[in-house]
Amino acid sequence: MATRTGQDGLSRDRIVEAAVAMLDDGGESALTFRALSTRLKTGAGAIYWHVANKEELLAAATQATLADVLRGDESDTAPQDAIRAIALGMFDAIDHHPWIGGQLAGLASRSAALRIIERIGQQVQALGMPHRHQFFAASALFSFILGVAGQNAANARARVPGRSRAELLGAEATVWAGLDPAEFPFLRGVAAQLGDHDDREQFLAGIDLILAGIGSAR
Repeated sequence: MATRTGQDGLSRDRIVEAAVAMLDDGGESALTFRALSTRLKTGAGAIYWHVANKEELLAAATQATLADVLRGDESDTAPQDAIRAIALGMFDAIDHHPWIGGQLAGLASRSAALRIIERIGQQVQALGMPHRHQFFAASALFSFILGVAGQNAANARARVPGRSRAELLGAEATVWAGLDPAEFPFLRGVAAQLGDHDDREQFLAGIDLILAGIGSAR
């Protein structure tokens, strides 16, 4: 559906684009209609003509940033590969736009969340999961995606300026390697893996573990 444009050239798409940029810079608290008006060099009334309230704007921004994930086509893709593609699409989207995770967990962006759960659920069905287990399997996948992707994005934002990810992980790996072997045998054993692991690879490994469980239940 085409977006309407006001006399000042302001459109819903332009408003959403500016909102996404503000959310990326400062999170949900940075997005106010007053700040948005200043950024767009217009009055709040002109924005309200296109967007009723902040909740609607947040929902539209979430839909826009997840557009590629929401319109994916798995018709010629194996269910496991389709689930991995959906998961990675969300992981990358949340990595670039950390505020998305909170929106998908709330009611404001319910439409986007429902569409993603529906797509995951259809693939769970295609895997032959018994009906009584389909809800739990789809919700486990969705929750894992939101949780891990959200934590990864939070870690990136909390990184100490001037220190790379490799430096931070290397320092933490050194701490793990120096722990008491009697009290922390597991952490000492995987310390080297912590230092040089790939976040996307780790994320996909978790998805594959859930898929393996689905296969077992099937």
